[in-house]
Amino acid sequence: MGIGAAAATALAGAARADSHGFDNQSGDTAQQIFTAALIAEDLATTFYYNGLVGPVIMDPSLAGAGGTATMTAADGDDGNVQYLRAALSEEMVHANLLRSLIGGSSPSGDPVQTFYMPAGAFSNLGTFLALLNALENAFIGAYLGATLEFAQMAADSVNPPTSPQLDFAGKPYTPEQLQYFAQVSASIMGIESEHRVLGRDIGGMKPANNLNFEQTDGLASVYNGAMSAVAALTPFLAPGPGLTAYSLATAVAGAAAVVVPTTGGLPPGPAAGSGKGR
Repeated sequence: MGIGAAAATALAGAARADSHGFDNQSGDTAQQIFTAALIAEDLATTFYYNGLVGPVIMDPSLAGAGGTATMTAADGDDGNVQYLRAALSEEMVHANLLRSLIGGSSPSGDPVQTFYMPAGAFSNLGTFLALLNALENAFIGAYLGATLEFAQMAADSVNPPTSPQLDFAGKPYTPEQLQYFAQVSASIMGIESEHRVLGRDIGGMKPANNLNFEQTDGLASVYNGAMSAVAALTPFLAPGPGLTAYSLATAVAGAAAVVVPTTGGLPPGPAAGSGKGR
């Protein structure tokens, strides 16, 4: 009961902060959030693809000696390989949705085409899983932030705001659409949480599901500010010492050969497209 009372107090404090526009201080717009999330999903696509085709796939905890993403050796673990193949599929589905929300039609037109990751990221399991954990924690934090920001946008839009949230064609989003974007952000965050836990399971961490609540990973916003998701992902967007370049186009082109089908669509709700009600 004492813990419950403390939690209630914390939630009430958060609600008071929210009522004063706490999460709107970032200045993030809906289009900026979609853009940042698309970049993150493209990074995830590139990461998982290279994990599936790199030397790390032959670790005994994955496909085993001489194994591949589609052929697990006798000393490998096919279940773990399936985790990664499904993760790649899911990240690409997320990217497709986010691309449509900024008016894009092809990965070739996405804002970032090359990502930079530590040398050796796909050479051994320890380095690969450490990077997986870091990336997924950042993605979880970003989608938690997006959930909060879209909820505040929806509340703000009930009274005509000075600067309404617009779709890529310049049409205002309805409060219902902004509420729905909050739900979709939470839905995607749940999948990123699965990826974090399955990565821990591959690494033999016990328990793999070690958290009571997912965390913001120190992020205060999605797009703007020094503590934004964009700032957290910036090291992966430019060349630097000890970094290797990886192409999004290569990952997208090669993904069909290594993914496994995943199922499930968007949660029920109003139009998931633009303010045009698509």
